[in-house]
Amino acid sequence: MNKRSRTSRYVFQFSLILIVALSTACKQPQTGKNFAEHTAISDDSLLTQLQFETFQYFWDGAEPNSGLARERIHLDNIYPQNDQNVVTTGGAGFGLMAILVGIERGFITRDMALERFEKNVSFLESADRYHGAWSHWIDGETGKTTPFSKMDDGGDLVETAFLVQGLLSVRQYFRDGNEREKELAQRIDQLWKEVEWNWYTKGSEDVLYWHWSPNYDWQMNFPVGGYNECLIMYVLAASSPSYPIEPEVYHKGWALDGDIVSEESFMGHELILDYYEHDDSPAGPMFWAHYSYLGLDPRNLKDKYASYWELNRNQALIHYSYCVENPGEFEGYGEEFWGLTSSYSPKGYSGHRPDRDIGVISPTAALASYPYTPEASMKMIRFLYDESRDSLRGKFGPYDAVSFELDWYLPRYLAIDQGPIPVMIENHRSGLLWDLFMGAPEIQKGLELLGFNY
Repeated sequence: MNKRSRTSRYVFQFSLILIVALSTACKQPQTGKNFAEHTAISDDSLLTQLQFETFQYFWDGAEPNSGLARERIHLDNIYPQNDQNVVTTGGAGFGLMAILVGIERGFITRDMALERFEKNVSFLESADRYHGAWSHWIDGETGKTTPFSKMDDGGDLVETAFLVQGLLSVRQYFRDGNEREKELAQRIDQLWKEVEWNWYTKGSEDVLYWHWSPNYDWQMNFPVGGYNECLIMYVLAASSPSYPIEPEVYHKGWALDGDIVSEESFMGHELILDYYEHDDSPAGPMFWAHYSYLGLDPRNLKDKYASYWELNRNQALIHYSYCVENPGEFEGYGEEFWGLTSSYSPKGYSGHRPDRDIGVISPTAALASYPYTPEASMKMIRFLYDESRDSLRGKFGPYDAVSFELDWYLPRYLAIDQGPIPVMIENHRSGLLWDLFMGAPEIQKGLELLGFNY
């Protein structure tokens, strides 16, 4: 780790030259040829460009006081709820991991990142917390909770889990560094230890609850069980050195006493686990295969319910196969344009998936699936970076969503969609975040406690 990091200042200079060269090539007069053909850019260089642009959302685009990820960035300067300074807790966790990618790819130096991380941690130490958990949204200027909805004005354990996943990755990266770096790692360790995971069982139930409010108590009543994006929350809760859950909370709450297992298939691929929240949905939105697995390495991860590599790869293949078959006959769908997940749409923020498809493709679905479907994801990247489609991307990479069917797109971004892209691509290229997170001794202990092989 340190050896790679010491090369960053040299790679940084080279990468900047590369990015400038690529940008110049993109702006030169074209003759209608494919972008990749015109510039002769390699897959490897194109991946670096994509990582650089999406990383910039969390670097140049960060909320200025906290240095953490803004909930959204609209290049058309229209901000719903006037929320330019609203920090998103889960997206902030993704952003911490994206900045680690930035160090390793030479976009910034290690010292630059360290200074930013110190700023982030100082903000998080003073921000509102509820039995150790942060809220879904935080005012970046004051550290006070910005309610996500009327009763969602307190602790959000799922968003907290996404943030802690990022914090632990940063801790692992710096823990053997110089004195200043070790101090940062120790401060992160303290934040991690202060999250009262077991309290979010309502004290003694065999399930974790998503929310608690000091004003509305447990009224949101959202026990988290059955397969979705929240596996990381249960793993962290079992791994906590100070407030751990018992294994029964995972097996009875999350795994539903074994009912989480599915025997169903869709588009020729086994589901593996039951898509619980979804009624009779044949498949969930793609982010379920991303958020928990930015740090949690699925390649060899198994328990008595699933092989998580097979689970996630099958989900990506389902989305790919669905879009290639295109039963709704939506314009543009195919081998180069695929992937459904929760994102913006002409109807506002919407949960796109095969049984709730309105013709909107969200680039993060295919791009963050790169480890599972590298060839199909690369086709999507080259499609988006064709010079004829420069209206689909901007300074922070591909825009959040697009519909050729509805002739709709907007120059807007969401942190939770941009964040998984550079991180998951890096996991395919080097295993960086998987190695860091899985290297934490508490995570290894927690996985073993829950019966995982990894």
